[in-house]
Amino acid sequence: MFKHVFLTGPPGVGKTTLVQKACEALVSSGVGVEGFYTEEVREGGRRVGFDVVTVAGERGHLSRIRDVAGSSHGRREYTVGQYVVDLPSFENLALPLFRHVGPADGGSRKVFVIDEIGKMELFSQSFIRAVRQTLDSSSCTILGTIPIPKGKPLGLVEEVRSSRDVKVFTVSKENRNAILQDILATLQSCLKHTS
Repeated sequence: MFKHVFLTGPPGVGKTTLVQKACEALVSSGVGVEGFYTEEVREGGRRVGFDVVTVAGERGHLSRIRDVAGSSHGRREYTVGQYVVDLPSFENLALPLFRHVGPADGGSRKVFVIDEIGKMELFSQSFIRAVRQTLDSSSCTILGTIPIPKGKPLGLVEEVRSSRDVKVFTVSKENRNAILQDILATLQSCLKHTS
């Protein structure tokens, strides 16, 4: 029996959109949803970085292109490609969400969104610990996204991918419109088993 659902697929295929649609459907069926998404930030038609956005609508920087981010003022810089990761901003927004992961008041079922467990987010050791604890806890179901394997494997991503508790859906341009019902059905069965 699965406890968690993760989506994987190439960048830009629509993983975050599917997660958001699934959350809307869950909320309308009375399931509590917490967690965060990663959204791209565009200026004048070009992508300049990514923000972390909580389900509650708070927003903070995850990364920016170097020329937009400015100099690092002597701090250690974490970069992925052309993006400079704003670790303090990410941790300040994302980490507190994990503290409330337990069952909602009255022990009702909850889905916790982690979009995504990727290179940028994995610079944070505290994030890695929080994700591991949440995966092991039986108090909530995670709906998350992980990148497609390429290059050097990312430890935590491979742990998620190979976990017996996790159902991984691969999203493609061909299936992304049809897959939502499968994702929701799997989430509903996960929730039955966590409550």
